[in-house]
Amino acid sequence: QVQLVESGGGLVQTGGSLRLSCALSGSTFSRKYIGWYRQVPGNQRDVVAEITSGGSTNYWGAAKGRFTISGDNAKNTVYLQMNSLKPEDTAVYYCRLIVSGRTYWGQGTQVTVSS
Repeated sequence: QVQLVESGGGLVQTGGSLRLSCALSGSTFSRKYIGWYRQVPGNQRDVVAEITSGGSTNYWGAAKGRFTISGDNAKNTVYLQMNSLKPEDTAVYYCRLIVSGRTYWGQGTQVTVSS
């Protein structure tokens, strides 16, 4: 059974940093799509950063230049390093894994950036 567990969220001041973790079990992320998404109440869940099955990394919107996605195969964990955080980064952050065409989501971790 594939499971994703996010952690590392919390309350941080504007300009601060957080590192989110997405620990995988039941599957690796090697040669698979894995991404970080975020969602605020009333809005759709949007992609922030991703690693494609080919190994390319992509960043979307405000994540460009401030966030970095990376993976540790030994720990089977994917990270999202977030720097220079802004109040508009406040959201629940989720990781998404696609295995053989099936999508798996974690439960999410709350990030709150105070002004």
